[in-house]
Amino acid sequence: MNLLHDLRRIAHLAAPVLVGQLAVIAFGVMDTIMAGRASAGDLAAVGLGGSIYVTVYISLMGVLQALAPVAGQLYGAGRSEQIGSEVRQAAWLGLALSVPGVMLLMFPEPLLAFAKAPPELVDKASQYLHIGAFGLPAALGFRIYSALNNALSRPVMVTVLQIVGLGMKVPLNAWFIHGGLGMPAMGGPGCALASTLISWGWCVAGLLILCHSAIYHPLKIFSAWSWPVPAQLRALLRLGVPMGLTYLIEITSFTLMSIFITRMGTVTLAGHQIIANLGAVAYMLPLSLAIATSTLVAQSIGARDMAGASRLAWRGICLAASLALLTGCMLWLLRGPVLHAYTKDAAVVAAALPLVLFIAFYQAFDAVQIMTAFILRAYKIALIPTLIYAGSLWGIGIGGGYVLGFGLIEALPAFTRGASGFWIANSVSLAIAGFLLVRYFMRISAAQGQ
Repeated sequence: MNLLHDLRRIAHLAAPVLVGQLAVIAFGVMDTIMAGRASAGDLAAVGLGGSIYVTVYISLMGVLQALAPVAGQLYGAGRSEQIGSEVRQAAWLGLALSVPGVMLLMFPEPLLAFAKAPPELVDKASQYLHIGAFGLPAALGFRIYSALNNALSRPVMVTVLQIVGLGMKVPLNAWFIHGGLGMPAMGGPGCALASTLISWGWCVAGLLILCHSAIYHPLKIFSAWSWPVPAQLRALLRLGVPMGLTYLIEITSFTLMSIFITRMGTVTLAGHQIIANLGAVAYMLPLSLAIATSTLVAQSIGARDMAGASRLAWRGICLAASLALLTGCMLWLLRGPVLHAYTKDAAVVAAALPLVLFIAFYQAFDAVQIMTAFILRAYKIALIPTLIYAGSLWGIGIGGGYVLGFGLIEALPAFTRGASGFWIANSVSLAIAGFLLVRYFMRISAAQGQ
């Protein structure tokens, strides 16, 4: 099939997903910028608290993402009426996952103690997490709605809600951070309160749309009451648990970086937080392409078009890698203005500046690994990618970063120490993960084509 036709299909689906993802990641950008302008301490607290919250949320959200390939294959096979049952079971699963997630956020003391953060940072980070706990169930509920819409190639309404949420984020942040109208100044934790309120707005809006929009009536989501069905839950968990572990491994590789870098001082942590945020923004492009490509691949698999699924997969991988290289070059060329947009603190800018090179360098590796991992999920394959992630990101990324960052090998040059050491190891780990995932997909693609 024509190359341009496939690329247009991917781009058409990825474009609204990208806009929505950028709106969501802009939450973190706004938190970083607005907390950074309040004080370096507030910025560090948002960085540490946000890293822990995202770790918990992303891990649990990853389990619920199993709905996307399941619903995508059912949709491609023309079995839309079975999708509603899967959505109901995903809702029960999300409710169950909320319980341990809320408990972890309400009692974060062991994680904060592990970070060895100063007392003033611990206090603000704890407040941030306590507030975020109340928004976690709503955030997971909205993720189910998002996964369903992506599986059906209908991401536009999700994007609209995310843009509306972003429009609310800035004024709410300003109000809660600085106080006013009877609200005391909260500093960094005010960012969590703004996000919690928006998450509940998204969740309620998504539920109302599912109830009343004629588009979803063929799915029969609300046609019957369903108690938890063990067989369906087990099927979701078989796919979702490895997916959740993959998300956990990926996000904790960055969370542990933040925790270890916390020991190097507030300025170093603040500089690292800016770079991590920039990396997260750049990551949205390959992530959106991965979501779009995996949706089309899952639908092709459901329709028994295995050759089409493989063709779309390879073209998606090449597209993501090419665009990521372009993104990396742009970040490097614009590094000065971008960093100064985050903070006016010269010391923080100086700490962040040498780390921009790593963000520019690993974009292509990151794009290849996330695209290939999502494609494998479309085939309902998640266990082997999880093992690849564990060995690469934890073993090489965090293990190697600890060795380099804290200068455990004295013979190595000075530029490999400090925060740079962690980013060097992280870049290498992503390159290895991308290579192994592509090799594994080659085997799967060849076997499915037989």
